[in-house]
Amino acid sequence: MIELENVSHNYGGGDLLTDVNLRLTPGSFYFLTGPSGAGKSTFLKLCYGELRPSGGVVRLFDRDAGTMTRDDVARARRRIGVVHQDCQFLDHLPLIENVALPLTAAGRDVAQTDLDELLGWVGLRGQAASLPPQLSGGERQRAALARAVVMAPDVVLADEPTGNIDWDMSLRLLQLLTELNRMGKTILIATHDLNLIRAAKAQVSARVLRIKDRRVQLAGADL
Repeated sequence: MIELENVSHNYGGGDLLTDVNLRLTPGSFYFLTGPSGAGKSTFLKLCYGELRPSGGVVRLFDRDAGTMTRDDVARARRRIGVVHQDCQFLDHLPLIENVALPLTAAGRDVAQTDLDELLGWVGLRGQAASLPPQLSGGERQRAALARAVVMAPDVVLADEPTGNIDWDMSLRLLQLLTELNRMGKTILIATHDLNLIRAAKAQVSARVLRIKDRRVQLAGADL
């Protein structure tokens, strides 16, 4: 699905990531951890084609991202749902229209019943007409997850999705992500919250990756 082979990336001041090798297989569940500034967000951007590697090869669904056109990457990204750390919305549009934006951009028909069901799944059916500034932090994060999966992607990448919400809401969001995994979706969550990882391990078979010394490696049992 998504494969990184000997991948490195730098921003002009030396490599941030180097010699990264990873293959995200269908139905797998990964956590990515590491200190702030280690490159977690950069790693996710490489995985969904926002960034191109300085070295090595990133493959999106068996295609070399380095040889793909912008339109090719856009089509591939329809199969990848991304929950961004800042979860930005269009503040003048109600929640339900914000969630439907990926469908609108792709020129797909929007079925109201499907959107209602999706909002119900994340517990936001009652906020469908609310504007984003009226939502709490936890509601915004759940809305961001709904928007990320509205295109029925094969892979969901989440960048610090619980960084700005309380523990109870973090567990609720984790439950939604584990439900997606049980449906066969591949999940990769970048987080610094080791308690969240420990909680997840009681619910799902997850592998933990750690960025250390610019490399991505399997974490030990010390989490």
